Amino acid sequence: RKKLKSTSKYIYQTLFLNGENSDIKICALGEEWNLHKIYLCQSGYFSSMFSGSWKESSMNVIELEIPDQNIDVEALQVAFGSLYRDDVLINPSRVVALLAAACMLQLDGLIQQCGETMKETITAQTVCGYYNSAGTYGLDSVKKKCLEWLLNNLMTHQSVGLFKELSINLMKQLISSSNLFVLQVEMDVYTALKKWMFLQLVPSWNGSFKQVLTEADAWFAERRREFGDDIAFLESAQGNAFLPVFAYLRLQYIISDLASARIVERDALLPSEWLSSVYKQQWFAMLRAEQDNDIGPQEINKEELEGNSMRCGRKLAKDGDYCWRWTGFNFGLDLLVTYTNRYIIFKRNTLNQPCSGSVSLQPRRSIAFRLRLASFDCSGKMICSRTTGYQILTLEKDQEQIVMNLDSRLLTFPLYICCNFLYTSPEKRAGS
Repeated sequence: RKKLKSTSKYIYQTLFLNGENSDIKICALGEEWNLHKIYLCQSGYFSSMFSGSWKESSMNVIELEIPDQNIDVEALQVAFGSLYRDDVLINPSRVVALLAAACMLQLDGLIQQCGETMKETITAQTVCGYYNSAGTYGLDSVKKKCLEWLLNNLMTHQSVGLFKELSINLMKQLISSSNLFVLQVEMDVYTALKKWMFLQLVPSWNGSFKQVLTEADAWFAERRREFGDDIAFLESAQGNAFLPVFAYLRLQYIISDLASARIVERDALLPSEWLSSVYKQQWFAMLRAEQDNDIGPQEINKEELEGNSMRCGRKLAKDGDYCWRWTGFNFGLDLLVTYTNRYIIFKRNTLNQPCSGSVSLQPRRSIAFRLRLASFDCSGKMICSRTTGYQILTLEKDQEQIVMNLDSRLLTFPLYICCNFLYTSPEKRAGS
């Protein structure tokens, strides 16, 4: 037996595609659509047009002005067609154009569907375009989702295309956030910013991403020769626009590592006042830890942790046993991090293991921390995550402490571990 065509398919074919019994013609972008007022009134745009005292309410042919350059004929075709059918299949490559048309025509259901499609198809290639479009068309939930994706993936999905697309304002939001998934340490954030700034300033450059750092170093070295020793690049006319982004680097955790401090001094990107201020801050913090017997934070200060904690991370490619420490001077607290048998363990190393830096012999030392674990699919979409929240941990000499027990849902590899640490008491920081 012949399968009967559903009412929805019949309406779409007969009334929309064939235009039978049309009582109005819509003209836009050089195309014409023979449509029906009773269907068009589902659109807030046409409902207002037909119900008010507008001249168009009595016209049979309407010329639509299309002020939005994102709207094209194909987007209008899908938007008009959505009024005649139950469901619309949205191609992710066309979603921004369709969203623009849906917003102009005030099609709330289609706008919502575009938003859901965007949230499900965020990748390194789409995230900036989606973020900007969501801002233009008022989809706050999509903006939030794009921002979350970038915070989780900025350090692991870097590419020439992505860095060219990231605006100054968007990058400032990312670098200032305590939720940025940093791999490995803060110095890697500085290096990423250097690459990004180079690609913003030289958008015509089109080599592979592996070459960017070498090219950026050479380009900034040339600017250094032009300026001399009197001015940092960010203080120049070319670099000034990037000052607000670099201001959110947590420099105290960059200059605490000798190799990193030398690179920063060599690059001469940052104003000398910034660095001298941080050197002074860290020197006083070190003296207080050594001579004032500062044993570390004693209570959770969320504002201090979010604004000043050390951001660091690690990628575990596969299951197994791991033990590591993050580089830098951490005020005599040599913290070893171990992953074994589904446990994350912190250990205060004082006597048992060799350490390249000084080690505090105080009986008890405290740190404030937050530990986050997450796994992602190949597009950067989060599969699962877990966090300890902000906590205070007090450790005696060579004491170890389990800080997280992973359940099987999180054993999806690669596994990303991200930590925020604060080693000194907020009230003891220089300038407080």
